[in-house]
Amino acid sequence: MKIGFDAKRIVRNSTGLGSYSRTLVNALSAINTEHQLLLYAPDEGEPHLRQQIELRPGVEFAYPSRPLPLKGKLGFAAYWRSKGIVNDLRNDRVDLYHGLSGELPKGLKKAGIRSIVTIHDLIFLRHPEYYHWWDVMLYKKKFYQTLREADHIIAISECTKRDILYYARRKGIDIPDKQISIVYQSCGTRFAHRVDENRLQSVHAEYDLPRRYLLSVGTIEERKNILLAVKALKHLPDDLSLVVVGRSTKYATMVRRYAKEHGLDARLRFLHGVPNDDLPAIYQMGEAFVYPSRYEGFGIPIIEAIQSGLPVIAATGSCLEEAGGPASLYVGPDDEKSMAKAVIQAVSERQMRVKESRDYVRRFENSDVARQVMSLYQQTVSARS
Repeated sequence: MKIGFDAKRIVRNSTGLGSYSRTLVNALSAINTEHQLLLYAPDEGEPHLRQQIELRPGVEFAYPSRPLPLKGKLGFAAYWRSKGIVNDLRNDRVDLYHGLSGELPKGLKKAGIRSIVTIHDLIFLRHPEYYHWWDVMLYKKKFYQTLREADHIIAISECTKRDILYYARRKGIDIPDKQISIVYQSCGTRFAHRVDENRLQSVHAEYDLPRRYLLSVGTIEERKNILLAVKALKHLPDDLSLVVVGRSTKYATMVRRYAKEHGLDARLRFLHGVPNDDLPAIYQMGEAFVYPSRYEGFGIPIIEAIQSGLPVIAATGSCLEEAGGPASLYVGPDDEKSMAKAVIQAVSERQMRVKESRDYVRRFENSDVARQVMSLYQQTVSARS
């Protein structure tokens, strides 16, 4: 069987959808003994991301059959991914195409190519206030087109599955429940490996980290709600700081302003552009992990934190309980006092909570997820009428 993948984010995105795609493809190739995996990207992208794919036998990148013109290249790349790629898939005799980031090209069904799409979240429908109106319109169009093309849908959480069914039915699109499978995101195990003491001390000095700190990892944007954790600092011991790792946005400026106005700026540290190789050490030196996001499709940083030996405090209201399991603690996204209380509890019960959480997150690690997805590929292709 020839399986094609949308590899744009494999070669261009360092986190989020890119990490999901690279982890899944590597896990699939590790258990694959007979199928060919073709990774379709509009160009070679970033070398350091492309090189994270393990090119085992049967795994290879595929690019547009005709080079995209330099003039207006982004527009041509978008067209190729949304429609033009179908000709390449047909010419390569691809049996099944997997859209790894919530979208499928138009014309797959007409071309007789079976398809699966992974939908991570529908935040643009649940919370359009976090997006530009034009992006919301574009994402909606792609979502409903994808529903009409997909032979099967992978939702990365129960929460996402509920959203897919709700918004599909509002649009009058009948999606049978059995057409959606929940397959939690595959997560590597590199964060579970203990960093040696010399490396820990080196990273600690390089980033001038506080002696004791809470950690949060993710884009510093309004939806992620890191302000709640900053507010909680007022109710926590003075020697406990907050380190936030992620891409900065305008929201970060507002958070900094709040911290300064309330005398918390010395206890708040933002780190941007942190290399992946440094992240395990930064995780492992933390006291606890806080993830007060108002809405997520899943929450991979929670799993990374648990693998790193940190207890987790997250927000209620989306799917974070599915990622962190029953041994993590959850608070309302506007309740700063409950956040502070949960931090104190998590730190004092760290050993017990981490042990139980580690047992829980093993279900997300590579091989089992890859086997679930491979089984769906086989079922989808064999269902061809």
